[in-house]
Amino acid sequence: MPENNYFKVCNIAELKESQGERFLVNDIDIALFKIDGKIYAVNNVCPHKQANIMHEGFVENGCVTCPLHGWTFEIATGNLLGGSRGLKSYPVKIEKDDIYVQVIPKELNW
Repeated sequence: MPENNYFKVCNIAELKESQGERFLVNDIDIALFKIDGKIYAVNNVCPHKQANIMHEGFVENGCVTCPLHGWTFEIATGNLLGGSRGLKSYPVKIEKDDIYVQVIPKELNW
């Protein structure tokens, strides 16, 4: 198990400024964004229609807009623009230009 549930996702050079990239991290669909050189991770699934598309959204002013439905989320928090809860956000750390995202494994209780 990775230390503190931080999983290596990619190298920072693989991300383009103000564009999303999609990654599967421990069975969770994640969208990574680089905004002003800082890295953010949010769930890639739009809560409106459960579409795995947030990484393709339009990025502007620290927000991403779902290309299917037009809902806009703050990338740093995952909240819908205006404050209500939207996308889950994930802690990110960078070590030697590698990006790690903290994802807590889902536990099934049968």
